[in-house]
Amino acid sequence: MKILDRYIIKTMAFYTLAVMLIWLGVYSFFGFLNEVSEIGQANYTAVEAMIYIFLKLPEVISGHSSVVILLGSLLALGHLAATSQLIIVRGSGISIMNITKVVLRTALVFVVIAILVGELIAPITNQTAKNSRAQALGHNIQAKNQQGFWVKDKNSIIHVGKNFDGQSFADVMLVNLENNKTLASVGQAENALFDGQNLILDSANFYKIHRKNKNQFYQFEAENLSQYKLAVAFDQEFVGSLRKEPRDLSTWNLVNQISFLAKNGLAADAFEVELYQRLVKPFTLMAMIVFSMLFIFGSLRDASLGKKIFLGLMLSLFFELFSRIGGVLSLRFDYNHFLVASIPTLIVLVFAFILLKRKSAQ
Repeated sequence: MKILDRYIIKTMAFYTLAVMLIWLGVYSFFGFLNEVSEIGQANYTAVEAMIYIFLKLPEVISGHSSVVILLGSLLALGHLAATSQLIIVRGSGISIMNITKVVLRTALVFVVIAILVGELIAPITNQTAKNSRAQALGHNIQAKNQQGFWVKDKNSIIHVGKNFDGQSFADVMLVNLENNKTLASVGQAENALFDGQNLILDSANFYKIHRKNKNQFYQFEAENLSQYKLAVAFDQEFVGSLRKEPRDLSTWNLVNQISFLAKNGLAADAFEVELYQRLVKPFTLMAMIVFSMLFIFGSLRDASLGKKIFLGLMLSLFFELFSRIGGVLSLRFDYNHFLVASIPTLIVLVFAFILLKRKSAQ
């Protein structure tokens, strides 16, 4: 049994890796064509373009892992079925359910690897790729992660310890200057929001500084404000560079963003949908693989194996597309995001397992 398990795992790993390499090759080719128009500007060369594309590959691996693993699994099983190896395996006493368990365990390992690449490697390489490209093109490199930044606006110097999306900030310090050169006050707040025109600090602690005489002696006055509003004129290009779509954030940063927005009474629906879809994603892939296997173990009298695999793949991809559309609909009609993300997957998974179990018993 262990020998057969290893053989199935080896076959799945071979086909999944082959699909991944082809997928990355196609992405790299079209990605390079997309960068051709930029080559020659400033210090941006063909080598810089290739480095940029190479550093974006971990993001591609993570983002397209479900389709790649599904394709690899189906091609591996299709190869075993086309060469009658599955018939031999079943003839040795191994049921369809046992084969399914091996396939799902192997696919789950691939999913874990893809998640680790997406959470640990992709954010670093993606940011490095954007910075190196911007530097080569001679653009200003702005902070596009969740780290802090300094900015001077009129007579104020603002330091943000943590940026969430270009509008929601945490650990904010505000330094107000008098005549643009003399320290007037210092404020600190745990949370702050930017509404497009004003920076709003919640529960801000301010320390005002008063000059007593010409001998440069100062008097400090502490004041606690429930809310402090400061009119600012942030560079919109800079603010735009700080914004990130939910799909661009790591899972941990998504959790922090949802917590921050909920604490401040702000809508976090888009981030919740993205988080729930990520949590359900491995189960969705399992459901797609199980559903597709119904076609592989079916009879070949009605249609060829290739047609059955293609049909199973198309239906599985349609199901994943339907799952994504469900997330959009839950935002539009304010449905429960977790239920919308999980119920379709659960239904298909249970339904496919029941059908496979019946087919295995035949």
